[in-house]
Parts: sequence; structure tokens; C-alpha cells
Amino acid sequence: MEIQSNFIKTIMEEDIKNKKVDGIITRFPPEPNAYLHIGHARAIVTNFELARQFDGYTNLRFDDTNPVKEDSSFVDAIKEDIKWLGYTPNNILFGSDYFEQTYELAVRLIQKGVAYVCDLSQEQVSSYRGTLTEPGKESPYRNRSVEENLLLFKQMRDGKFKDGEKTLRAKIDMSSPNINLRDPVIYRIIHITHHNTGDKWCIYPMYDFAHPLQDSIEGVTHSLCSLEYVDHRVLYDWFVEQCEMPHIPHQYEFGRLNITNTIMSKRYLKQLVEKGVVKGYDDPRMPTLAGLRRRGYTSDSIKSFILSTGLSRINSTVSSEMLENSLRNDLVGKTKRVYAILDPIKLIITNYPDQTEAIDLEYNPENLELGSRILPFGKEVYIERTDFIEEKPNKHWKRLSLGIEVRLMHAYFIKCNEVIYNEDGSIKELLATYDVLTKSGSGFNERKPNGNIHFVEAKTALPATFNLFEPLMVDSDSDRDMMERLNPNSWKTVQGFIEPSVGNTFKGERFQFVREGYFATDYDSKEGNLIFNRIVELKSSYN
Repeated sequence: MEIQSNFIKTIMEEDIKNKKVDGIITRFPPEPNAYLHIGHARAIVTNFELARQFDGYTNLRFDDTNPVKEDSSFVDAIKEDIKWLGYTPNNILFGSDYFEQTYELAVRLIQKGVAYVCDLSQEQVSSYRGTLTEPGKESPYRNRSVEENLLLFKQMRDGKFKDGEKTLRAKIDMSSPNINLRDPVIYRIIHITHHNTGDKWCIYPMYDFAHPLQDSIEGVTHSLCSLEYVDHRVLYDWFVEQCEMPHIPHQYEFGRLNITNTIMSKRYLKQLVEKGVVKGYDDPRMPTLAGLRRRGYTSDSIKSFILSTGLSRINSTVSSEMLENSLRNDLVGKTKRVYAILDPIKLIITNYPDQTEAIDLEYNPENLELGSRILPFGKEVYIERTDFIEEKPNKHWKRLSLGIEVRLMHAYFIKCNEVIYNEDGSIKELLATYDVLTKSGSGFNERKPNGNIHFVEAKTALPATFNLFEPLMVDSDSDRDMMERLNPNSWKTVQGFIEPSVGNTFKGERFQFVREGYFATDYDSKEGNLIFNRIVELKSSYN
């Protein structure tokens, strides 16, 4: 896969041509406070693919500067997601690896007189900041001496103060039209155990301060981030300059990718998990990479989708069908095609002998390397309930009905002669006859059947559970409360049967169930309790 031309790729080409950089180094800096979702895939694919095309490399750097929400389990999940997408970081690093260097650089700012310890509370800092039309008001602690600031900052590190009691702020310009430059907080006090450094630190740098310095230390050439950081770029450059970093990285912003009927917020996804709306971050309905992986999405389909959406300077929204089509295109020649009956009705072929016939079939005519299997056929089979209609059908009906002949795929013509009912009036079973001269492959073409339907032989079929999914959200109206937009039919479970060749399936194995869609074996599936997740239907049908 090659990333198409975009404005960042053009910038990189020009920077190399003009010898502004010797090579391309990028980084992906997730905060380990949640699972990654499909929106993060744009940043991952963009960083790794651009660096690869210029023979450069990408670092994975965990932005673990806020220990309140971070956890090592998220670190492990993010590593697994990136590995699944097929990428290997040149280095796996942590923001906390640089805490000592970051602290020393903050001391340098104090010594230069451009940082000070402030006693204002978080609420007071916000109220002093001003508005877009009104300048901010200077903190009464802004003009402390360098010596006092150095002492107070050391005492902050030594744990002499409570959470929120003091902060370290950059001294920039309280009247700047860019609010981000109005003396931003660069260190705050948090007494909590850090997942990586334990209890060594009780002060933590803010992202806007730590991020550019870490980029510089690692030699990052192009620091790529989403569009909401465009107003932070001047602050990024200010910290690099004031800290006198030997390497000067540059920040470039690109638009976020939104997908219709898809929740693209870590906060909302966490809410779904905590409220029990879903079964976890790897719930197959979730747009997390873990959820998509469990559902059965392939890493190639994700990358193909991301690359096909392009990259621009504005936020964009694409249809969820675009993602589904990427998956279909990837799976069409890679999966075994087998028979499964999701809503079974028994059909008894009254004139067929009491024996089982073996039909030798290829798994996928488009990929003979997948091999072949034996499909049993016998007197009793299961067909889909929707493949039979009781009332007289119109001319457009191309399946089974009383007195109408159809072909059982790869087997024989059959004709339904009678319907047997349960006491409640529902259909119990169908009685039919077959024509021995119409065996598939025999060359018989005297008459045409009213369509082709699939089946599984009743005695050898394996019982299975099928999970059928729709989008979690019924619309993309962000003005409505998320809980009101949830789809009550997002998960439906049905019990049916599958052909015996699938009995030795493994976790995550993908199939095309003929006429039903693409499915993957669920993680909880096991012998005697087969469970399959529908990844996507053969074509879009959701409205």
C-alpha cells in the first residue's frame, strides 16, 4: 500500500529536496488512558506509511504525563493494536522516560525569567485568562524572583504542597490574541502512583510543554497531529526556542476523520463500557481496533480504508459503508465459502434413500489454494426459513414454494409438496421430492429451476450461534444525547447450523457464509459451542 499525494507528503518531499532534513522521523504519541479506535488509525497509518516511504522511521511514544487516567493495561492494548496493523515502531518510549530532562528544562525557563510558580487555583487561572475579545489579567505571583521560583519549584517536586496548591506557568503574554499563550500551566501537582515511575514524582508536565521537548530529544522531523492543535503550534515553537533545544522539530496538523453512525470519542466509548451498554472495549460493535479485530476486520482493510480517505487540512466525514466495502474487497478472495443456516427450517426429501451422499467442493473457486471439503447431502436438510414462502409467489420470487422447483446448491432439483405445521400454526417442516437426474454437474438442462438455495445436511450439521450486528448509533446527530442515539437492535443472536467442515475452526478465522455475509469465529467459540460474528453483509442493507 502506498500513501497517495497529500500536503504533508509534499512538505516532506520539499524538506528533503531542500536539505532541510536528512531523513524523515515521525512519532505516534497516544495517551495510555483508553483503547484506540478507528479514528486513531488515521494517525497511525499516516505516521508509519509516510516515514516508510521516505526510508525513515516512526517511534511509539506513550504520552503518560497524566497518571490519573493512565494504566499499563492500556499500554499493552495499544502495543497490540499497532502490531496487528502491521507496524513495528523503531523505538517504544514513554513521556515519563524524559521526566528528569523535562524538569531540568523547566528549571532553565525559571532561570531565564520566563516561568514562575503560581498559587492561583485552577478556577482562578481560568478566570484570569480572559476571553477571545478581552485580554487576560496577570497573576499576582507573576513577578516572583528567580530565586523564589526555583525554591518553590523544588519544594513542589519534593512533595511539600497539596494537589492544585501551586502550578508552574510559562510567562508569555496575557494579552495575546491566542489564549494558549496567556501564561499556560506547564507543571501541576498530582500525588498519585504512576504506572511507569511509581511514586518517584508528584509533579507532572503538561502535554503542551512536554510534547515538543520530547519530539526534539528524539529527533522527530515532522510532528503530525490533529487539527485542534493548530492554535497550539506557536506554543510548541515557543517552548522549543526558549528551552534552547538543539534539534528543532516542526508541527503539522491534519483533519480528523469521522465515520457516520460511529462513535469517535474515547470519553463516550469509556462511558458505554462503564454503563454496561457494551461488553467491553473489544465488544464486536465497538469502533475500537480491539473490537473491530474481534468482529473479524482485517488490518489490510483498515489500512486500505484510511489511505482511500486521503489526508487534508479540514475535518471530514465519510460513510461507514466505505469502511465495509474496504473489508469486502479484502476478503472476497481470501476466505473459505461455506454453508450456514441462520434461521433453519427442516426439509425432508421423501423419495431420497436413507443414506448420506458426499459432495466434493472447492472452498473458493477464486482461490484454489484454500483447498476443498466434503459437503454431506441426505434425506433431511435444513434450509433458510426466508427461502420458503407459503402463499402463491409472484413472478419475481426465485426461491422455494409449494409446487415450485428449485436447486439445492451443488445437489439436486427439489419440489416442495407439503407443509407440516406445529400446533401453534408455525411451520414444523417441509416435505419435498428430488429428481435424481438433476445432480449438479451432470449436464442436465431440460428445465430451469426457480432459483438456487443453500442447505446443510441435518444429521451432520453442527449447531452454532450467530451474532448479527448493526451500528451502535442510529444516526450521527451530535446535538442529541449519545444514549438517545443508540440502536436497540445493534446486537441480535440467532441459533442455527453450519456444515461440518467448519468444526475445527480457530479464533478469528474468517468465512464467507454463502448468501449470508462474512463471518469470523468469536474468541469464546469452542468445540461444542461454536460462535460466529457477522463482520459484514455481502452488500450494504442497513438503513
